[in-house]
Amino acid sequence: MPVLKNPYKAKMANGDSAGGTLILDKEGSGPNPFEEDLEENERAALPPPKGDRRSETFSQGLFNGSPEERFRRRATLERLVGLSPFRMGKGKKKSPGEKGLDRRSFLGRMMTPLVDGKPRRSSEDFSLLQRFNGRRKEPGLYASDCGLAEKENGGDAMKRFLKIGLGAKGRRPSLVEKLNQTETVAEAETVAEEAEAKAKEPLSVLEILGLIQKRDLLVADEHIIELEAECEAADAHPPTPEGEANKDGSRKAKDVALLYEALQKELWSVLAEALASKSAPTPLEMMVRVIDQEEEADRKWTEAKVEVPARRIGGRPRAMRRRWAEAVGELVQQRLSRCLEGQGRPTGPLVAQMDRLAKAALEDLCTVKFHLLHAYPKDYQAFGVYLCGYHQGLAHHLAQAVQRSLTISELYFVLDWNSNIYQREVLGRAEISSLVKGHDLGPLLPPETQFDLEEECIAKVKDKIIDDMDQALQKEEETWAQESEGDGVQIGLSSKVIMVLKAHADKAPQITEDFGRRMAHCCLSSLAEFLQSFQRKVEIFHARQMESALTPDCYIGRTIMLVNCCPAFRDYAERMARVSGAESEAAQRQANAALDRVTRLCNRVLATHLFQELKPYFHKLMKRKWLNNSEAFPTIMALLREHAQKLSKMKLEPYQMLVKEVHRRVLIEYIRPLMRVRLICTSSKMRAKVANKLRSEAKQLQEFFIQLESTSSWLDSVVPHLAGIIELEDMPAIQMEVGFLAREFPDVQKTHVSAILDVRGLQNQAQRQDILAVMDGLDAPDGEEAPSQDQSFFSEIPTSEVFCVRVQLHRISHLGLSCLSRLRPRARMRQLRRQQQQLQQRQRRRPKEDESQV
Repeated sequence: MPVLKNPYKAKMANGDSAGGTLILDKEGSGPNPFEEDLEENERAALPPPKGDRRSETFSQGLFNGSPEERFRRRATLERLVGLSPFRMGKGKKKSPGEKGLDRRSFLGRMMTPLVDGKPRRSSEDFSLLQRFNGRRKEPGLYASDCGLAEKENGGDAMKRFLKIGLGAKGRRPSLVEKLNQTETVAEAETVAEEAEAKAKEPLSVLEILGLIQKRDLLVADEHIIELEAECEAADAHPPTPEGEANKDGSRKAKDVALLYEALQKELWSVLAEALASKSAPTPLEMMVRVIDQEEEADRKWTEAKVEVPARRIGGRPRAMRRRWAEAVGELVQQRLSRCLEGQGRPTGPLVAQMDRLAKAALEDLCTVKFHLLHAYPKDYQAFGVYLCGYHQGLAHHLAQAVQRSLTISELYFVLDWNSNIYQREVLGRAEISSLVKGHDLGPLLPPETQFDLEEECIAKVKDKIIDDMDQALQKEEETWAQESEGDGVQIGLSSKVIMVLKAHADKAPQITEDFGRRMAHCCLSSLAEFLQSFQRKVEIFHARQMESALTPDCYIGRTIMLVNCCPAFRDYAERMARVSGAESEAAQRQANAALDRVTRLCNRVLATHLFQELKPYFHKLMKRKWLNNSEAFPTIMALLREHAQKLSKMKLEPYQMLVKEVHRRVLIEYIRPLMRVRLICTSSKMRAKVANKLRSEAKQLQEFFIQLESTSSWLDSVVPHLAGIIELEDMPAIQMEVGFLAREFPDVQKTHVSAILDVRGLQNQAQRQDILAVMDGLDAPDGEEAPSQDQSFFSEIPTSEVFCVRVQLHRISHLGLSCLSRLRPRARMRQLRRQQQQLQQRQRRRPKEDESQV
């Protein structure tokens, strides 16, 4: 550090204007803050002294001597004052090939940070002024010395010092400064050239890997593409005899493959983090830029291959966008698998598993729509890629689920999930439905797998419903032979069986229409088999009634309960037949046949029980006592009303069939005694009385069966027609009435009409023949079918019970007998006498029999 002198101050101090004194000579006994730095500078710049003459030489020759010496001293002063504050420390000067510290000038130190691109603080420039040859005073000492100088000199010394150090005054640069500036500019240019060369130099594999790990993926991909280009260039050269180039190219190719693997791994990590974080981070956009850069490289490679087909070019196309789509699919598969993981395998029931998968898929698709979709260009069709990934992932998990044995409920769930639930709960949600439109995803399960699952479900359902129906029938059969009152046991076998069938027949059509049709056929065929078993059980029950201890009322209640099952079974069978189509016609006929047999059997049992009570009273009809206000018919009507109350518990279908049958049989039993000619009218007054009696009772029967809603109203005219034949006196009117009777009841025979004529008391044979001749003209034409069983009436009355020729022979005139005797041989006469005698004896016994019966 140079020591300055103030000549004016010195002259005023000692009166010597020529010599002067040091500025700090009389500043007291304190240490000079510049002495230590001066000594260090001298020791560093000059050779070590031989003796202790340093201070003496410096004080004597500093400002005295010749001009040459002053010039030398000036150079020394410039060195001490102008350059020393801007030099580095005591580092040694480096050789051309040696690295280390260099003794650069202030300009060099100022230019170096600008070349290197490092910022520099302004406080460092000022701190250089406080350094002297690389060494600074202690802060406390320097602060105390500076404060002292400022106090005594008013801060002028420090201001002049700063002006010298900072170059405030314009002066001519010295030779040393010119040399330092030239060296500094040269060094700066050299450093800039080295930095530019280093920037253009390809990065090493480790450096590229470092960029990948720092997620500077776009820059890393650029260098990987350059490295790959070098590999392709190396492959294009012919192999050298030593094979060094091939070895180097193979090594670089392996490095490129490893770098691409690391790059893709990091790209897919960004992809996974973006989906998991429910946001659109910047790395996702950078990933898209990397993919676009790779696609551009593929395009250029393809163009180069087309232009130079003979050039040996490696398999460049990375198809990064396709790999991105595959990575999305793998990512989706991993996310769906994590939803089901529990101790290394899917846990929980199948329904819960698919619910979790559907929920996860919907949440992720919403994340893609609201957070990730804007990071992708439109041509990526990113939502479609994610949607296809989740569709394939769900299909994969559903296909794995159906590999194991499934229960009926699980089969129904899988089929319904594949056909309806997935479309409704995932694709059809309002959040994503607008973006799902236009994507043809197809079903989750292949059609053949769907069909196989449906057939498996149908087979298992058939086995189950047959077992359930048999168990229900077995339990019901045990209650049939038990005494009970009321309807407690009439829970209804049909209801139990139909509930078993309905659970499957109603659920299958909700999945697919074809599946519902085949399930309906399965249910109908199973029901037909069950009804055959039901028919056999009913027949056995009625057959054992002779040995059973059931009371008549309980037996009737059981019969009504059994017949009430038939309408429900019939209706359900018809419903299943409509759904299943033509293929179920055979099963429907089989079911209806079994139900018809059960209905007829139960109705016959009920009707038989009724007519067993009515039979004694029907035998009292059509006699003189009946004609004289008998109580038989009112009793019949009372029993009918009593049984009608019991029949009111029946269902409509079997009830109508039973009422129809009872209506027909009641009229048959009512007319049967009339056909036996228990009563013969001897006068017109008696004929009118009999006809009125018949009409009155027929009217009561008609009104009763109208109340019972009988559908056999055609039977109401039979008794009035018979009454008309008995009452009418005009022969043409009788013939007309017989014609009406024969037309309405085609099964009526001449024997039946002859019996009515006997009751009428018609003895004229010619008139009888004329009346019976009416029926000859009313014979049914050829080819006309006989009346059905429901329309038959008179055929139920045997002709053997009808006495067509019952003439009171005792009233035949003797003249007539004589005429007959002349016309026939004697043997014939004897035979006729015997017949007459037998007839008279029979007529005598008949009133006694009638009285005994009454």
